Amino acid sequence: MNEIEKRIDADRRLLELLAQTFPNITAASTEIINLESILNLPKGTEHFMADIHGEYEAFLHIMKNASGRIKRKAKDLFAGTLSNDELRELCTIIYYPEQKLELIRNAMEREAAELSEDNVSEALAEFYTTTLSRLISVCRVVSSKYTRSKVRKALPQEFAYIIEELLHESTMDNDKHAYVDRIIETIIQTGSAEAFIIAIAGVIQRLAVDQLHILGDIFDRGPGAHIIMDFLSGLHNFDIQWGNHDALWMGAAAGNDCCIANVLRLSLRYGNMQTLEDGYGINLVPLATFAMETYADDPCDRFGPRLERDDTTHNEKTRRLIAQMHKAISVIQFKLEAQMILRRPEWKMTDRLVLQNIDKERGLYIVDGKEYEMTDCFLPTLDPQHPFQLTNEEAELVRQLHHSFRVSDKLQKHIQCLFTHGCMYAIYNGNLLFHASVPLNPDGSLKEVDLNGHLYSGRELLHRIGMTMRAAFNADTPSAEKRFAKDYFWYLWCGQDSPLFDKDRMTTFERYFLRDKSMHEERKGNYYLLRNNPEVCERILDAFGVEGSHRHIINGHVPVRVAGGESPIKADGKLMVIDGGLSKAYHGTTGIAGYTLVYHSRGFELIQHEPFENVDEAIRRGTDIQSSKQIVELSGRRIRVRDTGKGKELQRQISELKELLYAFRHGIIKERLRK
Repeated sequence: MNEIEKRIDADRRLLELLAQTFPNITAASTEIINLESILNLPKGTEHFMADIHGEYEAFLHIMKNASGRIKRKAKDLFAGTLSNDELRELCTIIYYPEQKLELIRNAMEREAAELSEDNVSEALAEFYTTTLSRLISVCRVVSSKYTRSKVRKALPQEFAYIIEELLHESTMDNDKHAYVDRIIETIIQTGSAEAFIIAIAGVIQRLAVDQLHILGDIFDRGPGAHIIMDFLSGLHNFDIQWGNHDALWMGAAAGNDCCIANVLRLSLRYGNMQTLEDGYGINLVPLATFAMETYADDPCDRFGPRLERDDTTHNEKTRRLIAQMHKAISVIQFKLEAQMILRRPEWKMTDRLVLQNIDKERGLYIVDGKEYEMTDCFLPTLDPQHPFQLTNEEAELVRQLHHSFRVSDKLQKHIQCLFTHGCMYAIYNGNLLFHASVPLNPDGSLKEVDLNGHLYSGRELLHRIGMTMRAAFNADTPSAEKRFAKDYFWYLWCGQDSPLFDKDRMTTFERYFLRDKSMHEERKGNYYLLRNNPEVCERILDAFGVEGSHRHIINGHVPVRVAGGESPIKADGKLMVIDGGLSKAYHGTTGIAGYTLVYHSRGFELIQHEPFENVDEAIRRGTDIQSSKQIVELSGRRIRVRDTGKGKELQRQISELKELLYAFRHGIIKERLRK
């Protein structure tokens, strides 16, 4: 028995299964040819984004324009032939086809009415002809690096055949040019022009980004996390590395009351109830009623929502109510967290039993024998003898809120999407992706962390955490394990050894109630202190089994203070931090409005975004997110699919198919005809 026959004997079960899909020599040979051709295509374009924080308008615009990539391709394609205004209009049609077409049509009709003319149909037909031709050219460019099969899968069913014909017929041949022109004429004559433009614009958007990586924190702060999740749920090729804010919402959906209280507090802090009420149907009336009654005589000055300076959507009455609700849920949160800390002593968080340190009568906070002045001591539900106990009214409110989160079908659906497409970390094409950190010792070695009585570090730690999070939602999880899993979501949010937090403590109480700012400090873990060291990054990459001569760590979580001169590229290029502050709450901190890291067949580019005005302005005036490009790393040669992780998988498939061919030809496995 030769070597290949030994391998076939060892892989016999696998090859029998493979033969069900490729039942004969012809089928197996055809697939080998197909896979070999794919290996030689340029690698698809990957987009990396982090810390979206509910800013759905900016996020969706970035996705529609592929981080400015579509405009750059159109500009190169039509260089010297289109004016800036024409280019702007074409790109806006690609991004927002329905809305822009309506504006253009209405403008033509108004102009014709003012001139008492009746040639709107001719003008529209000419516009449609020009626009369709340009869109087809753009679509050819963005689809050029994909197989016909992959492009076909991106096409809308109702126009798939026509679009495919237009994409793959050359207009250099006169006969073919007439053929293409006639197709476009017929599209217009049958009244299908606008529907076709909308369809092909969608194809361009889909093909401009081959793979989307979201490095955590879809939720909190901004108003539209649910809209972002709806968009992602409709994509086919994306992945998510969970962030601390994602874990908080996952815990809330699992029924962790500490997580529920934190989700509510953060939403109220930023005056954002849209995601809760409009997105997930969370009933906030009980909280509002309780807050108005309990804090009727309290100005709640420290709890006013953080709003933009030009905010006009919240009047004084609304702001007052938000402040009352904000304070009410904050006090409840501190009580619930104390109960959790006492229930889980292994987490060693007794220093966060903050309510027991309050002297209400004197207005002081006393810890380690030192007294601190409190900015607010109106705490009518706090019993100094039993500081962690909820009042009957608070307990009933928690029960109602718990029920509202648990029965929200849309929330549960979106959390399932996070599980389906997400994990704590991922490795793609030599890049290690995670949201925040990997716990380290002071010397840069991987720190062993206790997880439910077992010690783990590095890759195994993040894997086990991910499995624990899933256990909270699995029906077959034993009850004690499920209770721990549900509780653990809160530890991920604020526990010292959590890779999603990695600080010594979360000083929420101190920031609300203590004037002394030294008590607000949160000391970062060793990962943040050492991440600029190339050797430490190499050690982490080795521990996670990341291969390749050009390998990187990519994460977000901590906003890069660009305005202060901080660079997102660290550790001599080994680490890229791509939290550029997409959230409006961070624009002042970072000085920009987000990053997209783009990895295409030529290398890495970091796209730095300026603030996005709004969708209406983008449609009406063709305004776009102003972006600047920074070359991070260029390859000496064009990167092909065979150079990627997907390429390695395809080469394994080719090897298995070649074994199957040998087995067919030597009668080891019998061929079958396709039915």
